[in-house]
Amino acid sequence: MTYPNRTRAGALMFIGTAWFLMGIIVAEALFPNYQVTRMISDLGVGTTPSIYNSAIFGFGLLLIAAAYLLHTAGTKLWFVAPLALIGIGAAGVGIFPENIVVPHSICAITVFVCGGLCAILGYRVFRAPWSWFSPIPGVITLVAVVLPGAKIYPGPGAGGMERIIACPLIIRAIGTGAYLMAPEQG
Repeated sequence: MTYPNRTRAGALMFIGTAWFLMGIIVAEALFPNYQVTRMISDLGVGTTPSIYNSAIFGFGLLLIAAAYLLHTAGTKLWFVAPLALIGIGAAGVGIFPENIVVPHSICAITVFVCGGLCAILGYRVFRAPWSWFSPIPGVITLVAVVLPGAKIYPGPGAGGMERIIACPLIIRAIGTGAYLMAPEQG
């Protein structure tokens, strides 16, 4: 059976995001004394870098491929460009763990800002009801991304704040992958 590129893109997005999420969960379980008050990227150094870094790198590559497939399926460049940048940033986080501070920080902020922007732009790309829900995680992420700059950490510290930034994007990416795989969306 042959699937259109839009469906393939959804499958890659879904698989990549699920892989990344499971990578976080497994790395957290295996990292000695890890608590959610720690930064997510702490999982990329110490005892679990092979799990975390490979998961986020793979996630990034699959998002880049999904962006390409969406573009070939006719999705506008103003939407697929930030999606590809999320993938590049995620792959970069896998290549440059947090102890390589400058490139890691640039890659992470690229994921967060482009992820928020891409989620918001989804209202112009997707049909209802997903078009109604897609922007919500983007707004949450973009608001939350400025709070650490103002030294505001609601919840369990910096690690909790990072999760308030990242988790809405993870949830949205899984939902978008599922949305794109639906036969009526092809």
